[in-house]
Order: sequence, then structure tokens, then C-alpha cells
Amino acid sequence: MTYLHVRAISARAPTGILKAGELIIRCSRGRSGAKAVKREGDGASPVGAWRMMRLFYRADRIFPPRAGLSARPLRPSDGWCETVGDRNYNRLVHMPYGASHETMTRVDHLYDVVVELSHNARPRVQGHGSAVFFHLRRPDGGPTAGCIAVSLRDMRTILKRSGRRTKIVIHA
Repeated sequence: MTYLHVRAISARAPTGILKAGELIIRCSRGRSGAKAVKREGDGASPVGAWRMMRLFYRADRIFPPRAGLSARPLRPSDGWCETVGDRNYNRLVHMPYGASHETMTRVDHLYDVVVELSHNARPRVQGHGSAVFFHLRRPDGGPTAGCIAVSLRDMRTILKRSGRRTKIVIHA
């Protein structure tokens, strides 16, 4: 599977459809829809084609997903820096960490399986969005802070067919 296309059900709707070949899946997008120019904290999913990079999972909750990506268990000390101006902005960090960051081992199950996307990775541009992931969906199907999210069952199906060349294409 090379491309996963994400489109809104309606304009600015946080609910979308993810299409991969014949596979059609309901997904969640950013609470502000999708934007071509992403900014830190805007709640939008970034328009563009983003490569799947690293796969993380909660080994204390699930077995490693079968995937064509290298997988690493999340550690309690894993965080993701979201502070504009910090030298580790939009990077995995070791907690405790002095700057504002997201905890990767969440109490809810959203990051039980989480894939880092290439958005704002190389080069990293300060303020253009951090922690844009492909992760698990809320039970109520609610929006994300800018990520793309699907159910655990759908995530497993997608990951089995995906690899390092797979891109998630987010449409406006």
C-alpha cells in the first residue's frame, strides 16, 4: 500500500474517510479541519503527503502490531517536544523535560499505537506544527489536535499493508 488518502466528509468536518485501494475507513482529523499552512496549536491536519516514519506502541497494553515499519515500545519517559524555539521542537524527548511536551504514554488509549509522520520533520520549521501523528481514534470518534486517527482494528489492517514508502495524503 503506497498511498492512504484522507478526505473530509464535509468542509471543515473533523470526521473523514481514509481510502487505501479498495479499503475505505472512517477516520478523525483535526478539530479545525485541514489547512495547507499548518501552525502550532491551530488544531488543523496539515494538507500534503506525509511518509510514515517510526511506529511506537504500548507494550504494556498490546502486542507489537505487524507492520512494514520498524516498531519500538513506548517508554514511560517518552515525550514529544511542542515548544516553539526549543532545540528539540517536534522531536521525541526524554522526560522529565524542561520545555512543554506531550507525554507519549497517555492514560487514554490514543497512543497505544502511534506512527510518526514526516510532517515538519526534515527540515523542521519552528512553529509549523509538532506531534502530527497517525494514531488511534477516540471511542466517540471525536476530532484530533491535528493528527489522523482510526480504530485499533483498522490501524492493524493498515499497518499490515504499509511500509516506509507509505504516505498519508491529507486533502483540504
